[in-house]
Amino acid sequence: MKNNNNLSSPSPAKPGEIRPKVKTLLFALQIIVVAALLIVWLSSESIQKSKNLWVLFIYSFPSQFLIPIVPHEPVLLYFGKFYPPLTVALVDIAGTLLTEALNYSVFKYIIDTNFFQKLRHRKTVTKVVDLFNRAPFVALLVAGFTPVPFYPFRFLVVIAHYPIWRYLLAVFLSRTPRFYVLALIGAAIKIPDYLIIAIFIMLIASANIPLLRKFLKKRQRNKTYAL
Repeated sequence: MKNNNNLSSPSPAKPGEIRPKVKTLLFALQIIVVAALLIVWLSSESIQKSKNLWVLFIYSFPSQFLIPIVPHEPVLLYFGKFYPPLTVALVDIAGTLLTEALNYSVFKYIIDTNFFQKLRHRKTVTKVVDLFNRAPFVALLVAGFTPVPFYPFRFLVVIAHYPIWRYLLAVFLSRTPRFYVLALIGAAIKIPDYLIIAIFIMLIASANIPLLRKFLKKRQRNKTYAL
């Protein structure tokens, strides 16, 4: 008669097996929270018109998360009309640092997937990373202060294994004076709300219309090949 004690029983989960699930849960929660903040802001007219500094702080998340679909600069011009530029800059940089910490965490999760593990070893990606590693801190300072798109650097610092504390320090040193200048412009010129809204719409269009065109052209090509 066989001993039932020899039957295999489920082995306890190892810590290494739980960790990916926790990382996936955190990744999903981060995306959901930022998406919820964006939906609330877009759907609430009272929040959009609010002069409360908490609105400025919270707006940093949807406007600077990953590849944002809403612009950040017009809000600084708006709040610059009601608060000292330094106050606006400091409140905004606080939200920005938290958002960039989230960006680093989310991109690190994405990079760890099998698809991006293969992508990061491509020759083109390797060349870009090598170029960035020649002067990473300087590159981040320039990108953070100037109007160049910053989102590629969010991805690049993770691929290059750049320490998060150095990344956040570069963000603080470059973005704070940028935010101050924008708030100062808002305080000095007192741009009317309708012009700020127009700038807001123009920035959204300039960022998203090229992507929409590319998507429509690709869809049209697929339809042509299918005929």
